[in-house]
Amino acid sequence: MSLRRLLGLGRALGRRSCCSKSPLPPNFVEALKAVVGTSNVSTAMAVREQHGHDESMHVCAPPDAVVWPQAVGQVQELAALCYHYRVPMVPFGTGTGLEGGVNAVQGGVCFDLSHMNTIMELSVEDFSVSVEPGVTRKALNSYLRDTGLWFPVDPGADASLCGMAATGASGTNAVRYGTMRPNVLNLRVVLPDGRLLHTAGAGRQPRKRAAGYDLTSLFVGSEGTLGFLTLATLRLHPLPEASAATTTAFPTVQAAVDCTVQVLQAAVPVARIEFLDEVMAGACSRFSNMELPVAPTLLLELHGSRHGLAEQQQQTEEIVRLNGGSNLAWAEELEERERLWAMRHCAWYAALALRPGCQGYSTDVCVPISRLPDVVVETKRDLQDSGLTGPMVGHVGDGNFHCILVFNTQDKDEAQRVHAFTERLGRRALAAGGTCTGEHGVGLGKRALLLEELGQEGLDTLRSIKAALDPHNLMNPGKVL
Repeated sequence: MSLRRLLGLGRALGRRSCCSKSPLPPNFVEALKAVVGTSNVSTAMAVREQHGHDESMHVCAPPDAVVWPQAVGQVQELAALCYHYRVPMVPFGTGTGLEGGVNAVQGGVCFDLSHMNTIMELSVEDFSVSVEPGVTRKALNSYLRDTGLWFPVDPGADASLCGMAATGASGTNAVRYGTMRPNVLNLRVVLPDGRLLHTAGAGRQPRKRAAGYDLTSLFVGSEGTLGFLTLATLRLHPLPEASAATTTAFPTVQAAVDCTVQVLQAAVPVARIEFLDEVMAGACSRFSNMELPVAPTLLLELHGSRHGLAEQQQQTEEIVRLNGGSNLAWAEELEERERLWAMRHCAWYAALALRPGCQGYSTDVCVPISRLPDVVVETKRDLQDSGLTGPMVGHVGDGNFHCILVFNTQDKDEAQRVHAFTERLGRRALAAGGTCTGEHGVGLGKRALLLEELGQEGLDTLRSIKAALDPHNLMNPGKVL
């Protein structure tokens, strides 16, 4: 679904609002209940609507039924049943996505996997853990608190870890610890017909492997279109001995982004480096009761040993000064650092508060670091010329930034300007050698740009993979392709 369609500028979705193109077969709901029990199946409208949307502004598209499997065997049985009757299937974790990934645009059955929430097979010596799909990021790190280990991928929302794998999530720590893709060692996948696949082999968790095609990476970022992720074996990391965070304001957007590039070029092992333009800095300051200057701002965090941290701080301060940044006051206590990052993670809500009653749409481009300063400055100019409210925020340490466009969806002129802006931004990123989505995924909104990014041969290859694993197009249909 394009943003044009989403904004009501094109045709409506080709399905009724709350049922599939074909109604569920007779007695099908009873067959679902026979697998998971009556209490774990619902066709109530309120429940279906709750499962028919995520945090995005894509119009709610409820499934025809919701099921709560308790174990992987039940997922297999339910999948086989849906496959036999050609009923669409949509995985659901916590519903925190931003691209309409859980919207049941062809109805069918929503598999809510939140009841499968066991943390399994923790190996402190191997720096790995296996988690079921109902385990969230915060729950895992709470469980790991006394081990000296943590899972650092942090998209902001307390998302389910298998959901994060399914969307290829990243977040504020990606510049130091990587995205979900390098941090997933193995996946247990229920395929559309109910078969069980272990992407790296059953029970295996090597730190590296060169045995055949990389099936794990195939399913990371597949957005629920190839199968159900029912167990993820994850790479853990040692907790840093010391951490320090700070903010610094700059005279211009160019200076802030140039500083980011220079910090990376100087090989400062920064753990987080986040950018707020002056609009977002002001919004976050008001929303979170922080005292930030209304100016382009960087939020930085360093991890390391106590001795190494002091050296990193000195290097960072020198680069900030060279680019006209304000003096740094480092926060080393946990409470202070958590308050700072809580402000950053509330940026979405801070942006929406700029125009109460309006809705938001977040762009998600990512470009090579060398092109980042020019692309950010050009985008800032485009926002101003378009007369749009679109505060900018981003994980600029890996070239990924967002414009949170806050607008009145009932204003056709403004909606048209938003649509045109997002198209230009996506193509600007592609022209710079980047991607239309760094972490949110394609979902419903970026399918046209995916063709431009991969080309016809690339898209045809994806379709061939999809057809091989899901020949009847039952897994999360209408997404990605």
